[in-house]
Amino acid sequence: MPSTSPERFDERYYRRFYLDPRTRAVSPAEMRLSADLIAAFLRHAEYPVRRILDLGCGLGLMRAPLKKHFPRATYTGVEVSAYLCERYGWTQASVHTYASPRPFDLVICHDVLQYLPARDAAVAIANLGRLCRGVLHFSVLTTEDWASHCDRKATDGNAHLRTGDWYRRRLAADFVNAGSGMFVRREAPIHLWELDRLELRRRAPRT
Repeated sequence: MPSTSPERFDERYYRRFYLDPRTRAVSPAEMRLSADLIAAFLRHAEYPVRRILDLGCGLGLMRAPLKKHFPRATYTGVEVSAYLCERYGWTQASVHTYASPRPFDLVICHDVLQYLPARDAAVAIANLGRLCRGVLHFSVLTTEDWASHCDRKATDGNAHLRTGDWYRRRLAADFVNAGSGMFVRREAPIHLWELDRLELRRRAPRT
């Protein structure tokens, strides 16, 4: 069974998967590109961003590029890792337990939920619906990714792998899937054209 202990996310873990160019799973340049994509989506939607929440923020690689795009926004980084919280000053909590008295305009949950067992992951997805009032950027390692897409030598396989459909079904309770990891809160004042939605609102007629 994959380890779910927060103690595994220590200095050695982040050195391997984030800091060492020979073994890291993601680079700062890749995270900057992700931040650029998120910002472009929000600007296109004409949705103002004043509060950003980064759940499982890791080294905070999205913080600077997001603050560049949204200089007036506050950024809250949340991490389960005691090592990172001590080093960077993040709020220590898990995505399925973190609470805030006010929701956020932009919530990021990047490659986090594969480290939670199914029950906690489902609770976490429901919590994302409570925490986000605008746009969620969500990514996770799935069984399909592990089988066909990722570099297994650079990817942490000590995880709970579930299908993409498992996540899509649960996210659909509160969010509209707009593609490229962008999920729009159903009550948000953001207009999506029919083909922007990766869901069928009605069955198409047969031709």
